[in-house]
Amino acid sequence: MYYSTSTALQYLFLSLLLHPSIELQPNVLLIVVDDLRPALGVYGDKNAYTPNIDKLAQKSFVFTNAFAQQALCAPSRNSFLTSRRPDSLHLYDFYSYWRDTVGNFTTLPQHFKENGYFTYSIGKVFHPGISSNFTDDAKYSWSKTPFHPSTEKYKEAKVCPTKKGLARNLLCPVVVENQPGGTLPDLESLNAALDFLKYRTNITDLPYFLAVGFHKPHVPLRFPISYLDYHPLDNIKLPKNCYRPPMLPTVAWNPWTDVRHRDDIAALNISFPFGTMPDSTTQKIIQNYNAATTYIDDLIGQLLQKVDDNTITILIGDHGWSMGEHGEFSKFSNFDIATRVPFIIHIPRLSYSEIISNELVELVDLFPTLVDLTQISGSLEICSKSGTNSKLCTEGRSLVPLMISSLHKKKSKGKNAVFTQYPRPGAYPTIKPNSDKPKLNEIKIMGYSIRTSRYRYTEWVNFNHTSFLPNWTNAVAKELYDHLIDPNENLNLIGRPEMKYVTDLLRKELILGWRYA
Repeated sequence: MYYSTSTALQYLFLSLLLHPSIELQPNVLLIVVDDLRPALGVYGDKNAYTPNIDKLAQKSFVFTNAFAQQALCAPSRNSFLTSRRPDSLHLYDFYSYWRDTVGNFTTLPQHFKENGYFTYSIGKVFHPGISSNFTDDAKYSWSKTPFHPSTEKYKEAKVCPTKKGLARNLLCPVVVENQPGGTLPDLESLNAALDFLKYRTNITDLPYFLAVGFHKPHVPLRFPISYLDYHPLDNIKLPKNCYRPPMLPTVAWNPWTDVRHRDDIAALNISFPFGTMPDSTTQKIIQNYNAATTYIDDLIGQLLQKVDDNTITILIGDHGWSMGEHGEFSKFSNFDIATRVPFIIHIPRLSYSEIISNELVELVDLFPTLVDLTQISGSLEICSKSGTNSKLCTEGRSLVPLMISSLHKKKSKGKNAVFTQYPRPGAYPTIKPNSDKPKLNEIKIMGYSIRTSRYRYTEWVNFNHTSFLPNWTNAVAKELYDHLIDPNENLNLIGRPEMKYVTDLLRKELILGWRYA
């Protein structure tokens, strides 16, 4: 069941139009932070130091239960930028372009471009490479050639200083002046964004849709060393569940291959796939991730200082990131820690204070929400099963009704559930093929997961990578977590007789899918 946004929009724009100075076409700033879990002060993370994002949140709508559709960069980004789920895009890796393989689906920036906006991409917005046609979908989505930092090419280089020389480390605090080019990619992206805001009137008199993608805290954790000062190692506490849950199916395990391959972690000789990271290293990973997040928070603060008061600002992460929870690191799973993201929306002259929504939302909801907020066109239709409206439609739901209800302190029922998924090449973790990042032709199992306000149920089923269809008749493994008693998803309750009714109900809802949530 889907909500009509017409009544809510009337209230919203009546509120806006009470201010005669408001321009009817607001600018849009979309900030995408790579691998950012809700490790922010506004989300209650006690290890966080994020004053600028917290300040933005103080005058924004803050969604506390927002989820990505797949915990991997390219599938997640293409998903929220087209408002299609991975099964609709047939993209679970990095190696296909939806316009060539599935359909000529309109993107979020493309829709704004086609409706009178100047659109510009800075940094990592689309995932670079085949998945965006090696151009960030420039022909369709952007009014100007996207900007990429010149120092981005050193991402995988040996640039981390150690006592033995330069290394390709996971932990990589640096002196910026000593880095190649004397700068860092995110610093370059910030300067490009500031230049655009400063000189945009010389470029266009159109309202703008500006997307800025920051790389950190994506691995390697490379950031100016001074940000470690905000996160003393003595203050870092290990997660309570820093062990592999005994009832976790092997197919669900993320062996954190991208972390293992870094020089500093490889030197620890941790056995594959279930070896344990030393507590001291886990502590340093948490410290460095939080320092990298503080670094990006600082850059976001500098950016927001130059944004005018006619700009809708959105901040999201593309997926979460594990820091020792369940004994895992990085993303590559269906756990909350890998799929839950920050989702903050500031609407000028409307969100005067922090407005919290605990309803379940998804990144695919971003596209229809921005369409309704700006009214650049009619509300997006739900994508039909037949594909008759496939060029421009949504597999999400506008968040405007939730926002209006929260604004007026009224209850508004959102989604009953949200959906995530992750592929595997087999039931047991492997290096080749890579269990964390299998290519399409290697995928044999898909883990489909439904998250309600109380439960997460995941079923790992055989998957045909040619027909893109799951086989629900023979499950490889199942997981069930009750957030009422187990918010960290440590205790797999599957198989317990008293949970059979819940399991059966959630399984039916999972197979029915997002259309019926």
